[in-house]
Amino acid sequence: MSHPRRTADAEHAAASHAPAVPRRWLMLTLLCLAQFMLILDITVVNVALPGMAADLHLGRETLTWVVTAYTLCFGGLMLLGGRLADAIGAHRTLLAGVAVFTGASLVTGLATGAPMLLTGRVFQGIGAALLSPAALSIVTTSFRGEERNKALGVWAAIGGTGSAVGVLLGGALTAGPGWEWVFYINVPVGALALVALPALLPRRTPRPARLDLPGAALVTTGTGSLIYGLVKAGDTGWGSAGAVLPLLGALVLYGAFAAVERTSRASLMDLRMFTRRPVVAGAFLMLVATALLIAFFFLGSVYLQQLRGFSPLRTGLVFLPVAVATGIGAHLGSRLVGRIGSRPTAVAGMVIAAGGSVPLTWLSADDSVYAGLLPGLAIASLGLGAVFVTATTTALAMVAHEEAGLASGVVNTFHEVGGSIGVAVMSTVAAAGIEHGAVGGFTDAFTLGAVAAAASALVALALVPRGKPQTTGGPHVH
Repeated sequence: MSHPRRTADAEHAAASHAPAVPRRWLMLTLLCLAQFMLILDITVVNVALPGMAADLHLGRETLTWVVTAYTLCFGGLMLLGGRLADAIGAHRTLLAGVAVFTGASLVTGLATGAPMLLTGRVFQGIGAALLSPAALSIVTTSFRGEERNKALGVWAAIGGTGSAVGVLLGGALTAGPGWEWVFYINVPVGALALVALPALLPRRTPRPARLDLPGAALVTTGTGSLIYGLVKAGDTGWGSAGAVLPLLGALVLYGAFAAVERTSRASLMDLRMFTRRPVVAGAFLMLVATALLIAFFFLGSVYLQQLRGFSPLRTGLVFLPVAVATGIGAHLGSRLVGRIGSRPTAVAGMVIAAGGSVPLTWLSADDSVYAGLLPGLAIASLGLGAVFVTATTTALAMVAHEEAGLASGVVNTFHEVGGSIGVAVMSTVAAAGIEHGAVGGFTDAFTLGAVAAAASALVALALVPRGKPQTTGGPHVH
């Protein structure tokens, strides 16, 4: 198979001798705005969930899928989107992604029931999977030297700001014009990008590339089956056929995916990467950290609005310090990884996350949110922010330079899929709380989060390699 990192290096080398792309900073602004929409849609929805549930009569299972359908398709198809950019050209893939995402956002906002809402979320994820890797490829090859480092730094900052703005914007829009505007707001941004970008994007001759459609279908369907089984377990029990059969089906589909990837001439994921300890460690840390953080946003939003009667805007304001704490944790983590190494930073981050989760296990229906829920979530998010950085730097900087692109693809896939699995599991454990307003369901879910973080600290102690990573400079999606 072709190696994404080698491809990126070749593109960068070619770009360094090509004329500078005209109006590249304006192009970067629009690309970052488009990427900002994608990141925003991971967290902006959480605050709007109770409003959607009330207007469209959605149950817990559907609410879970509103979050997971997007991240599932985004993560499961991201590697295919990157390869499609090679096959037909990054500019074509990007514009197709913007068009699909924008149209899907309009459909989702117009939804009159669960089928239309979930269909829109699925196609939002497909559009995101086309847009994001193509946009990053264009950014990487359109800038040279120090300009390239600055451009990638701006791109990387979008991830943290998107999640922070998402919770506040979701609350403001839901409390104001309505939850539909959580999706409508993407439409003018997407339309602007579709009008302006064609004149700004560089055209490069696409390289011949095979598309591993069977692999993409198997890994996405397998993860969907896994999430479906986890969600059904909350309604029918872990021993029911409705839960067991999809979970077994997921194992079969993952096995088939592994077999296809071993024999494919254009595999999405080089499974040999999982023999690299840094990649396995990075993927594990990213999976757990994303699962916990997105699940905590999901549970906290439903708890505040359904059990405590908070308005969407007030809920968004409560979560704003939590999002900021995540960014601070990421900043501190980036400094600590270089000073004390990946292993102690990962372990410390997970221990802090576990410690912050403990007050969440004592929640009641009438205690102070600002003395219990908010500090607990902020502390846990501070630790998880450090883990995010550790996951990325461990996977990218502790493998060979030519394998950094492959490692990046693996870690980014686990980032999106982790969010889907985390929400599915936590929603299942908290089923009684979400459906009947019983605080015990929420405390059970947060207890699971505390245990998972503590157990992950022990796993990180054994799994994460010793030493300080040396940054390769390879870009990653977000």
